[in-house]
Amino acid sequence: MEPHKLLLIEDDEDIAGFLQLELEHEGYAVTVEGDGRTGLEQATTQEWDMVLLDVMLPGINGFELCRRLRAESQVPILIITARGSIPDRIAGLDYGADDYVVKPFAIEELLARIRRLIRRAAYGEVKESSLTVGDLELSLTAREVSRGQQQINLTAKEFALLQYLLENKNHVLSRDMIVRQVWGYDFVGDTNIVDVYIRYLRSKIDDGSSASFIQTVRGMGYIVKDA
Repeated sequence: MEPHKLLLIEDDEDIAGFLQLELEHEGYAVTVEGDGRTGLEQATTQEWDMVLLDVMLPGINGFELCRRLRAESQVPILIITARGSIPDRIAGLDYGADDYVVKPFAIEELLARIRRLIRRAAYGEVKESSLTVGDLELSLTAREVSRGQQQINLTAKEFALLQYLLENKNHVLSRDMIVRQVWGYDFVGDTNIVDVYIRYLRSKIDDGSSASFIQTVRGMGYIVKDA
């Protein structure tokens, strides 16, 4: 299987080098550009599975680059920047970015977001799509969850939480990562809300079973492992 091709547009050589090393370690094929104009040219003249870009770039800033690229392509765009204010995040998403990560960030969170966006792009190319572990199945098209022959009724937030866990099978997700992805950047409250909803999920998807699909990793967060 061909590795996913990522275009990283970042003018800070230290950050670009670190990200390239980490992403290639995860099996991605990474091309780095340090200028907004050359980055845009690369992004629009070649096929990519994802474009990751900074905002403060020479030549063309990241917001304008995002706007121009989105006018020509539906490639997933992930903005990585130190500009973390709510107006900046909103601007990035309004210009067409699919996600927005603020520096400094945990590399595990960035990798989880990349996996999610690549999967989401793949889902858009097929009629039926589902996420499974063991006999548990989450249908993204029907918005239904079942275990074996038993239908499971989940609230919208429970569904979103289970979807995020299944999209990142075999990877530990911290409470902070889950809150940002499922509840959003503007959530005001304690990350203990994650523990509450994990209990809700377990009570529904593990009903009658001696083992739980959702495992607690002490001091770190939660993980769903292949059965």
